[in-house]
Amino acid sequence: AAPRPAHGCGSGALLGRFGVLLQALLALCAFSTLMLKRFKEPKAERRPWRIWFYDTSKQAIGALFIHFANVFLSDLTEEDPCSLYLINFILDATLGMLLIWLGVKVVSWIVQHKKYTYLVFGEYGDPPQAAAWIGQCILYLLIMVFEKTVISLVLLIPGWTKLQQILLGYIPNPQLELVLVMFVVPFIVNAIMFWVVDSLIMRKHKQKDTLDINGSTETPRARRTEESQVLLSPDMDFDQSESDQDISGLRGTNQKMKQPSYQVVI
Repeated sequence: AAPRPAHGCGSGALLGRFGVLLQALLALCAFSTLMLKRFKEPKAERRPWRIWFYDTSKQAIGALFIHFANVFLSDLTEEDPCSLYLINFILDATLGMLLIWLGVKVVSWIVQHKKYTYLVFGEYGDPPQAAAWIGQCILYLLIMVFEKTVISLVLLIPGWTKLQQILLGYIPNPQLELVLVMFVVPFIVNAIMFWVVDSLIMRKHKQKDTLDINGSTETPRARRTEESQVLLSPDMDFDQSESDQDISGLRGTNQKMKQPSYQVVI
Protein backbone atom coordinates (compact mmCIF):
# COMPACT_ATOMS: atom_id res chain seq x y z
CA ALA A 1 0.00 0.00 0.00
CA ALA A 2 1.18 3.51 -0.76
CA PRO A 3 2.14 5.57 2.31
CA ARG A 4 -0.18 8.33 3.43
CA PRO A 5 0.84 11.93 2.81
CA ALA A 6 2.92 13.36 5.63
CA HIS A 7 0.91 16.55 6.02
CA GLY A 8 -2.49 14.95 6.65
CA CYS A 9 -4.12 12.93 9.41
CA GLY A 10 -2.81 9.45 10.07
CA SER A 11 -4.72 6.22 9.78
CA GLY A 12 -7.38 5.95 12.48
CA ALA A 13 -6.99 9.58 13.55
CA LEU A 14 -10.73 10.21 13.28
CA LEU A 15 -11.46 7.46 15.79
CA GLY A 16 -8.49 8.09 18.04
CA ARG A 17 -8.81 9.45 21.56
CA PHE A 18 -8.44 13.07 20.50
CA GLY A 19 -10.78 12.56 17.55
CA VAL A 20 -13.50 10.97 19.70
CA LEU A 21 -13.21 13.83 22.23
CA LEU A 22 -13.71 16.36 19.45
CA GLN A 23 -16.73 14.44 18.14
CA ALA A 24 -18.37 14.36 21.58
CA LEU A 25 -17.80 18.10 21.99
CA LEU A 26 -19.20 18.67 18.51
CA ALA A 27 -22.36 16.69 19.30
CA LEU A 28 -22.90 18.65 22.53
CA CYS A 29 -22.45 22.04 20.87
CA ALA A 30 -24.40 21.19 17.72
CA PHE A 31 -27.49 19.88 19.50
CA SER A 32 -27.45 22.86 21.85
CA THR A 33 -28.58 24.87 18.82
CA LEU A 34 -31.79 22.82 18.78
CA MET A 35 -32.33 23.71 22.44
CA LEU A 36 -31.78 27.36 21.57
CA LYS A 37 -34.24 27.08 18.69
CA ARG A 38 -36.92 25.74 21.02
CA PHE A 39 -36.59 28.72 23.37
CA LYS A 40 -36.66 31.06 20.37
CA GLU A 41 -40.07 29.73 19.35
CA PRO A 42 -43.10 31.85 20.33
CA LYS A 43 -44.55 30.76 23.66
CA ALA A 44 -47.91 30.01 22.06
CA GLU A 45 -46.26 27.62 19.58
CA ARG A 46 -43.44 26.25 21.74
CA ARG A 47 -43.35 22.47 21.64
CA PRO A 48 -43.64 20.43 24.84
CA TRP A 49 -40.46 18.63 25.84
CA ARG A 50 -41.77 15.27 24.68
CA ILE A 51 -42.67 16.57 21.22
CA TRP A 52 -39.36 18.41 21.03
CA PHE A 53 -37.51 15.18 21.88
CA TYR A 54 -39.45 13.26 19.23
CA ASP A 55 -38.58 15.90 16.61
CA THR A 56 -34.92 16.34 17.46
CA SER A 57 -34.16 12.65 18.03
CA LYS A 58 -34.90 11.99 14.36
CA GLN A 59 -32.20 14.47 13.46
CA ALA A 60 -29.85 12.90 16.01
CA ILE A 61 -30.27 9.45 14.48
CA GLY A 62 -29.79 10.80 10.96
CA ALA A 63 -26.76 12.90 11.92
CA LEU A 64 -25.08 9.96 13.66
CA PHE A 65 -25.66 7.78 10.62
CA ILE A 66 -24.15 10.40 8.29
CA HIS A 67 -21.23 11.04 10.63
CA PHE A 68 -20.16 7.42 11.02
CA ALA A 69 -20.72 6.79 7.32
CA ASN A 70 -18.33 9.66 6.56
CA VAL A 71 -15.78 8.33 9.04
CA PHE A 72 -16.00 4.87 7.48
CA LEU A 73 -15.73 6.17 3.91
CA SER A 74 -12.84 8.50 4.80
CA ASP A 75 -10.70 5.63 6.07
CA LEU A 76 -11.24 3.29 3.12
CA THR A 77 -8.51 4.69 0.88
CA GLU A 78 -4.89 5.70 1.33
CA GLU A 79 -5.75 9.38 0.99
CA ASP A 80 -5.78 11.85 3.86
CA PRO A 81 -8.86 10.85 5.94
CA CYS A 82 -9.35 14.41 7.25
CA SER A 83 -9.57 15.79 3.71
CA LEU A 84 -11.95 13.02 2.64
CA TYR A 85 -14.15 13.61 5.68
CA LEU A 86 -14.25 17.34 4.96
CA ILE A 87 -15.22 16.74 1.33
CA ASN A 88 -17.98 14.35 2.42
CA PHE A 89 -19.19 16.87 4.95
CA ILE A 90 -19.23 19.76 2.48
CA LEU A 91 -21.20 17.67 -0.02
CA ASP A 92 -23.65 16.66 2.73
CA ALA A 93 -24.16 20.31 3.66
CA THR A 94 -24.79 21.46 0.09
CA LEU A 95 -26.06 18.81 -2.30
CA GLY A 96 -27.11 16.59 0.59
CA MET A 97 -29.23 19.35 2.12
CA LEU A 98 -31.11 19.69 -1.14
CA LEU A 99 -31.64 15.92 -1.28
CA ILE A 100 -32.93 15.87 2.32
CA TRP A 101 -35.39 18.68 1.56
CA LEU A 102 -36.57 16.85 -1.55
CA GLY A 103 -36.89 13.57 0.34
CA VAL A 104 -38.92 15.14 3.15
CA LYS A 105 -41.27 16.79 0.65
CA VAL A 106 -41.79 13.59 -1.35
CA VAL A 107 -42.32 11.41 1.72
CA SER A 108 -44.71 13.96 3.26
CA TRP A 109 -46.75 14.07 0.05
CA ILE A 110 -46.95 10.26 -0.12
CA VAL A 111 -48.05 9.76 3.48
CA GLN A 112 -50.64 12.54 3.21
CA HIS A 113 -51.94 11.11 -0.05
CA LYS A 114 -52.22 7.66 1.54
CA LYS A 115 -53.66 9.26 4.70
CA TYR A 116 -51.07 7.69 7.01
CA THR A 117 -51.63 10.30 9.70
CA TYR A 118 -49.04 9.05 12.18
CA LEU A 119 -46.30 9.06 9.52
CA VAL A 120 -46.64 12.79 8.86
CA PHE A 121 -43.50 14.43 10.24
CA GLY A 122 -44.25 16.16 13.53
CA GLU A 123 -47.66 14.50 14.06
CA TYR A 124 -47.65 11.99 16.92
CA GLY A 125 -51.30 11.85 17.93
CA ASP A 126 -53.03 13.04 21.06
CA PRO A 127 -51.62 11.86 23.39
CA PRO A 128 -48.29 11.41 21.53
CA GLN A 129 -47.66 7.83 20.48
CA ALA A 130 -44.20 6.24 20.50
CA ALA A 131 -45.21 4.10 17.51
CA ALA A 132 -45.67 7.24 15.39
CA TRP A 133 -42.23 8.47 16.44
CA ILE A 134 -40.61 5.14 15.53
CA GLY A 135 -42.28 5.12 12.12
CA GLN A 136 -41.13 8.67 11.39
CA CYS A 137 -37.58 7.82 12.54
CA ILE A 138 -37.49 4.94 10.05
CA LEU A 139 -38.72 7.19 7.25
CA TYR A 140 -36.17 9.89 8.07
CA LEU A 141 -33.38 7.31 8.26
CA LEU A 142 -34.35 6.03 4.81
CA ILE A 143 -34.09 9.60 3.51
CA MET A 144 -30.58 9.86 4.99
CA VAL A 145 -29.57 6.54 3.43
CA PHE A 146 -30.77 7.82 0.05
CA GLU A 147 -28.84 11.07 0.54
CA LYS A 148 -25.59 9.32 1.54
CA THR A 149 -25.86 6.89 -1.36
CA VAL A 150 -26.13 9.74 -3.87
CA ILE A 151 -23.21 11.60 -2.25
CA SER A 152 -21.07 8.44 -2.37
CA LEU A 153 -21.79 8.09 -6.08
CA VAL A 154 -20.83 11.72 -6.62
CA LEU A 155 -17.48 11.05 -4.90
CA LEU A 156 -16.72 8.42 -7.54
CA ILE A 157 -16.33 11.23 -10.09
CA PRO A 158 -12.58 11.71 -10.71
CA GLY A 159 -10.96 14.98 -9.70
CA TRP A 160 -11.62 15.07 -5.96
CA THR A 161 -7.92 14.38 -5.18
CA LYS A 162 -6.92 17.84 -6.37
CA LEU A 163 -9.61 19.40 -4.17
CA GLN A 164 -8.26 17.46 -1.17
CA GLN A 165 -4.83 18.97 -1.70
CA ILE A 166 -6.29 22.47 -1.98
CA LEU A 167 -8.51 22.23 1.12
CA LEU A 168 -6.04 21.17 3.81
CA GLY A 169 -2.68 20.83 2.10
CA TYR A 170 -1.42 24.09 3.65
CA ILE A 171 -1.94 22.93 7.29
CA PRO A 172 1.25 21.22 8.55
CA ASN A 173 -0.05 20.19 12.00
CA PRO A 174 -2.23 17.02 11.94
CA GLN A 175 -3.98 17.89 15.22
CA LEU A 176 -4.84 21.37 13.98
CA GLU A 177 -6.22 19.80 10.83
CA LEU A 178 -8.27 17.38 12.94
CA VAL A 179 -9.71 20.24 15.04
CA LEU A 180 -10.64 22.16 11.91
CA VAL A 181 -12.22 19.14 10.20
CA MET A 182 -13.94 17.50 13.17
CA PHE A 183 -15.07 20.51 15.19
CA VAL A 184 -14.85 24.02 13.73
CA VAL A 185 -16.37 23.48 10.27
CA PRO A 186 -18.93 20.80 11.35
CA PHE A 187 -20.16 22.92 14.26
CA ILE A 188 -20.92 25.94 12.07
CA VAL A 189 -22.52 23.92 9.28
CA ASN A 190 -24.39 21.50 11.58
CA ALA A 191 -25.90 24.39 13.54
CA ILE A 192 -27.39 25.76 10.33
CA MET A 193 -28.47 22.34 9.05
CA PHE A 194 -30.14 21.33 12.32
CA TRP A 195 -32.04 24.61 12.47
CA VAL A 196 -33.29 24.28 8.88
CA VAL A 197 -34.14 20.57 9.03
CA ASP A 198 -35.95 20.99 12.36
CA SER A 199 -38.15 23.60 10.72
CA LEU A 200 -38.88 21.12 7.92
CA ILE A 201 -39.87 18.13 10.06
CA MET A 202 -41.58 19.86 12.99
CA ARG A 203 -45.34 20.24 13.13
CA LYS A 204 -46.53 23.35 11.35
CA HIS A 205 -48.68 25.21 13.90
CA LYS A 206 -51.81 26.56 12.32
CA GLN A 207 -54.74 28.42 13.82
CA LYS A 208 -56.00 25.93 16.40
CA ASP A 209 -59.04 27.89 17.56
CA THR A 210 -61.06 27.70 14.34
CA LEU A 211 -64.73 27.09 14.87
CA ASP A 212 -66.91 25.02 12.58
CA ILE A 213 -70.21 26.88 12.39
CA ASN A 214 -72.83 25.44 10.03
CA GLY A 215 -70.15 23.76 7.96
CA SER A 216 -68.02 26.91 7.63
CA THR A 217 -64.70 27.52 9.33
CA GLU A 218 -64.53 30.76 11.24
CA THR A 219 -61.84 32.07 13.54
CA PRO A 220 -62.80 33.79 16.79
CA ARG A 221 -61.14 36.97 15.56
CA ALA A 222 -63.35 37.04 12.46
CA ARG A 223 -66.37 36.22 14.58
CA ARG A 224 -65.61 39.08 16.97
CA THR A 225 -65.16 41.44 14.03
CA GLU A 226 -68.52 40.42 12.60
CA GLU A 227 -70.24 40.87 15.97
CA SER A 228 -68.74 44.33 16.41
CA GLN A 229 -69.96 45.34 12.97
CA VAL A 230 -73.46 44.20 13.84
CA LEU A 231 -73.43 46.08 17.15
CA LEU A 232 -72.17 49.25 15.54
CA SER A 233 -74.56 49.05 12.60
CA PRO A 234 -77.36 51.68 12.68
CA ASP A 235 -79.82 49.32 10.99
CA MET A 236 -80.87 47.19 13.90
CA ASP A 237 -82.96 44.25 12.79
CA PHE A 238 -85.73 44.19 15.34
CA ASP A 239 -89.31 43.08 14.95
CA GLN A 240 -91.11 46.39 14.52
CA SER A 241 -94.52 45.05 15.51
CA GLU A 242 -93.26 43.60 18.78
CA SER A 243 -91.37 46.77 19.64
CA ASP A 244 -94.44 48.90 18.91
CA GLN A 245 -96.59 46.69 21.13
CA ASP A 246 -94.07 46.96 23.95
CA ILE A 247 -93.94 50.76 23.64
CA SER A 248 -97.72 51.10 23.46
CA GLY A 249 -98.09 48.82 26.47
CA LEU A 250 -95.68 50.93 28.48
CA ARG A 251 -97.53 54.12 27.49
CA GLY A 252 -100.89 52.61 28.48
CA THR A 253 -99.52 51.64 31.86
CA ASN A 254 -98.17 55.13 32.47
CA GLN A 255 -101.50 56.73 31.54
CA LYS A 256 -103.38 54.46 33.93
CA MET A 257 -101.00 55.41 36.69
CA LYS A 258 -101.45 59.15 35.98
CA GLN A 259 -105.33 59.18 35.66
CA PRO A 260 -107.13 59.86 38.99
CA SER A 261 -109.57 57.29 40.25
CA TYR A 262 -113.19 58.29 41.05
CA GLN A 263 -115.76 56.58 43.26
CA VAL A 264 -119.45 57.12 42.62
CA VAL A 265 -121.52 57.14 45.82
CA ILE A 266 -125.24 56.66 45.40
